[in-house]
Amino acid sequence: MFLMKDITRDGNPVLRKRAAKVEFPLSAEDRELARQLMEYLEISQDEELCKKYGLRAGVGLAAPQVGVSKQMASVLVPAEEEGGKPVFKDVIINPVIVSESVQYGALTEGEGCLSVDEDVPGYVPRHDRITLKYTDVDGNDHTVRLKHYPAIVCQHEIDHLKGILFYDHINKDAPFEAPEGTVMFS
Repeated sequence: MFLMKDITRDGNPVLRKRAAKVEFPLSAEDRELARQLMEYLEISQDEELCKKYGLRAGVGLAAPQVGVSKQMASVLVPAEEEGGKPVFKDVIINPVIVSESVQYGALTEGEGCLSVDEDVPGYVPRHDRITLKYTDVDGNDHTVRLKHYPAIVCQHEIDHLKGILFYDHINKDAPFEAPEGTVMFS
């Protein structure tokens, strides 16, 4: 099980590297990595367990964030209502955004990251809608259309696979200025 001590922190060169494609069928080692990436999110979203293990809650965790430079990330966007099905839950392997909206979306409170300990204020404009192609742990290909928050989360995780951190997108001169027409989410 990954703990906060296992999370690679900003400043480590692995976070700025372009991650390598993952080969299929998955090795036992890659399968275990995928399982642990998702396990971290599941435990971190359970209030009691999160506190018990001293975790920071997360909705996404990419392999480079645990020191593994491979194109793999877990995403768990929780259900909108208590006890409901998660909005999006999967380990996305070799993900590619095949189309994106012209319109941008951003979180009103900005973004955070398990690998970045300090708060970096500012809007992080991302495409409001994306079409994402990826392969799951069993080697099945998926093409999904995501919008709003799930699209933002997936773009954040895919950035990790390209060596990009969320604050790279913040306008340094005007951090709370978003492109015209940006949809804001809280």
